[in-house]
Amino acid sequence: MKITQPRAALLLAVAAIVMTGVAGGRFAPTDTTVTELAPGVFFRKTQTEPEFIGCNQGWVIFEDFVLVIDANFPNQAQEVIRLIRKQTDKPIRYVFDTHYHGDHADGNQQFTEIGAIAVANENSKQLFATKGIAGFRESQEAKPDEYGPLEYDEPSLYFPTKLVIDDGTQRVELLHFGHAHTAGDAVAWLPEHGIMFTGDACVNGPFNYTGDSDTASWIAALTQMQGLPVKVVAPGHGETATAELFGLQKRYFVELRAAVQQGIDDGKSLDEIKAEIDLPWYAEWTGVDVKQRTENIEHVYAELTAE
Repeated sequence: MKITQPRAALLLAVAAIVMTGVAGGRFAPTDTTVTELAPGVFFRKTQTEPEFIGCNQGWVIFEDFVLVIDANFPNQAQEVIRLIRKQTDKPIRYVFDTHYHGDHADGNQQFTEIGAIAVANENSKQLFATKGIAGFRESQEAKPDEYGPLEYDEPSLYFPTKLVIDDGTQRVELLHFGHAHTAGDAVAWLPEHGIMFTGDACVNGPFNYTGDSDTASWIAALTQMQGLPVKVVAPGHGETATAELFGLQKRYFVELRAAVQQGIDDGKSLDEIKAEIDLPWYAEWTGVDVKQRTENIEHVYAELTAE
């Protein structure tokens, strides 16, 4: 049974809820909101200020079960379960981790203990088993009230490049486009609704962390995302946006790499490059001067000088 195309009314509703964070850096960092992007498709945008409480999440209600996108921290996983239980008593069958980072996956056990299967891309398996559990142990020490009694729960189902969950009422395609934010990044693509949950492969605001990334490959992954007919981007952090967000995210890495490379070619030191780099449009988008993202500059410099 094929899924019918979204009705015209649905497309108008989607257009109405897409936020303007892409233009002019208008964000609501103190708000946590839940929006129904399409029938049975929900997006939870989490606050980032004054306290960072975790990643954005999503869930899709199928005919007989629920798929959750990103587990988040354990306490936020509990909150999402409560929200879902207010909407439906259908079992949560899957929790999809877009990547291994703790703010996206440390809450897995909250879902698996109620019967869900944790799912991720196979390229993240080694990361879960090493960096993931190490980060979890650090959080147990730092946040004993939240983490203390918990056990780390890695995904039990890994897929290579594509996993489709389709029951005739909803279709979600889990897709891996290559090494981006991490080696095991994957997205949740809902082709019948034109919605993509990107995890941190695409964010809306000054949220990029490059420590596990390959920025050249990340650009290529974003190009592949741009090739799909996406109407709504549900990012790992920040507000929802149109597909224009892919272009902004990609532009940041393209121009950051170009600026750093120019500095290297001119014989400048890393400190000089960090002091002089200037991408005014980035501040217009994110509200943050590009110079403040020192970790990203340092990472790109290391990539380019190692080539």
